[in-house]
Amino acid sequence: MLFDFKEIPGKECYKLLVSTVTPRPIAWVVSQDAKGVLNAAPFSFFNVFSGDPAVVAIGIGNRKPGQAKDSRANIRETGEFVVNLVSETNAEAMNITGIEFDSTVDELEQAGLTSLPSVRVKPPRIAESPVAMECELMQIVDLGESGLVLGRVVAMHVRDDLVLDAANHYIDTPKLKLLGRMHGRGWYARTSDLFDMPRIPVGEWKMKPAAASGSAAKIPR
Repeated sequence: MLFDFKEIPGKECYKLLVSTVTPRPIAWVVSQDAKGVLNAAPFSFFNVFSGDPAVVAIGIGNRKPGQAKDSRANIRETGEFVVNLVSETNAEAMNITGIEFDSTVDELEQAGLTSLPSVRVKPPRIAESPVAMECELMQIVDLGESGLVLGRVVAMHVRDDLVLDAANHYIDTPKLKLLGRMHGRGWYARTSDLFDMPRIPVGEWKMKPAAASGSAAKIPR
């Protein structure tokens, strides 16, 4: 079935994307405005896109047409934010922070969460999160009714019992028990169903014989 994105409304394109691009990691973003008013909210249009420099990207939409969500407005205003990751034990608290409260409401307080001071940025991190990344704004790419926030990670906090070898920076990833976002408004996935499939070195691969007709070689590249 073909879905031509040039012919269907944006809301329908969104439905197709979130139903198929899964699971998506969740950025549990803590930000604050210039007056120090805190905001916490989850976003699943999120991933890491560079290791050196360390860069994360988050797609943050509008609260309503022409009005950016508090997280994006705060990040634009102050240039700082913290990305916390969501484990299974944080699921309900994360969901509470996703409620569209008024901008004056402290979502961390409503969810019963504890804040801890950051080291490199002003917004605090969430104590209950297994991993927190302190970020400085690099750029916000305007996407119409949403914006792509690019942030440089300047510090990372990982809970002590999740660090296998601090000197070699080895993390016990399965023990993080992170959640992934699935389709629809309320569906999530656990990351506990894992399997190991090592990358194949080219020297170990037995090349298949070329097609006899030679037609494959004529295909433009």
